Amino acid sequence: MRLVSYEYNGQAGVGVMAGDDGIVELSTAAPGMPGSLREILESVDGWFDKIAAAVDGKAPDRILAEVELLPVIPEPQATWCVALNYQTHKDETGLDRSAYPEMFLRMPISVVGHGQSLVRPRESMAERYDFEGELAAVIGKPGRYIPESEAFEYIAGYSCYNEGSVRDYQSHNRQFGLGKTFEKSGSFGPWMMTQDEFGDPYQQSIITRLNGKEKQNSSINLILTRIEGIIAYLSEGYTLQPGDVVVTGTPGSIPGTTKRMEPGDVCEVEITGLGTLSNPIIAAE
Repeated sequence: MRLVSYEYNGQAGVGVMAGDDGIVELSTAAPGMPGSLREILESVDGWFDKIAAAVDGKAPDRILAEVELLPVIPEPQATWCVALNYQTHKDETGLDRSAYPEMFLRMPISVVGHGQSLVRPRESMAERYDFEGELAAVIGKPGRYIPESEAFEYIAGYSCYNEGSVRDYQSHNRQFGLGKTFEKSGSFGPWMMTQDEFGDPYQQSIITRLNGKEKQNSSINLILTRIEGIIAYLSEGYTLQPGDVVVTGTPGSIPGTTKRMEPGDVCEVEITGLGTLSNPIIAAE
């Protein structure tokens, strides 16, 4: 099942994809369901079975071209990202990491949905604005002190993420900080695919294209701190909440290419077996 967060005629909603471009609106199929995916995950026991039953056999209410897709979780309580989580990315940056995952947070204002514009910062402020194609996991239920062996039980589904990074600001101090949360610098979508449909993430790959040219192509199985290890580590510090987003790291770029994005470019992040997140790049006002 593929769930989308969208806006239609100024009204936010949640839908289930039907085929390549149809959307079954939950407000119609399941009128008592909350109006956001985060609220559904937080408050509906057995949400998966209830949604699946509500949309079974239903014809689409909308098509993708009619709606504006929002970030899968528009306002998560937390979006945790992992730095330097592929050896190829460590090699291209020349940076090293400890035995623990390098975690940092992104703010909701820094993220747009599929098809929405990413904003390249003013050239007078930053020379390098880079894509980072990544797999994101959405937490489906609360959990603290989660063993790695049980971590996948806490994942509602997966999505694509472009963890757009303003390198100049990353280098200002020891924290990645502002360079990782510029307004409208990253993207998240197009949908959340539930675990039953996506299957084993380690059998899939991340492929990033800029203007149709392949820039990244890596098996997710090459990840350094595994997805279950990231979830277990985070849950040592606080109770993970439904709708929290865990962005699992980016591989290095294909040798001889760069990750730089400029106005007029179109960046696509594909997770095989899941879908493709696409965004045009525009200049800051």
